[in-house]
Amino acid sequence: MTDDARAIVAQFLDGSPFVSFLNLSLVELDAQAGTVTMRMPMRPELERGGSMTGQFHGGAIAALIDTVGDLAVAVRVGGAVPTINFRVDYLRPSTGNALTATATARRVGRTVGVADVDVMDEQGRLTAVGRGTYSAQPG
Repeated sequence: MTDDARAIVAQFLDGSPFVSFLNLSLVELDAQAGTVTMRMPMRPELERGGSMTGQFHGGAIAALIDTVGDLAVAVRVGGAVPTINFRVDYLRPSTGNALTATATARRVGRTVGVADVDVMDEQGRLTAVGRGTYSAQPG
């Protein structure tokens, strides 16, 4: 992991009150490959349908996907990038104490970058997938 990539992730996590609220932590980063893995712990504010469901709200999962996808492109281009579009497919209820999302930058061109994201629960089950399109120009 390069120091520059580490700095980009730290700045991104610390620079947004919303992202800070999600309490994401970096699990793994390979800037050259364009892969980023992050963990999002459960907290009452992220639960679907109120307390005691044990399920993450879809909005929290979407935020995780967008954030990790953005970072997969950002570490390739040298800074946080704006989201152009993204989609989420929810495959099963996401439950447990935390979710882990791994994003892979599939292609980063001059103007647009695309990242695919897999979200796993603590049992190693794929619970959601996403694809994000991001500007390839930091800013």
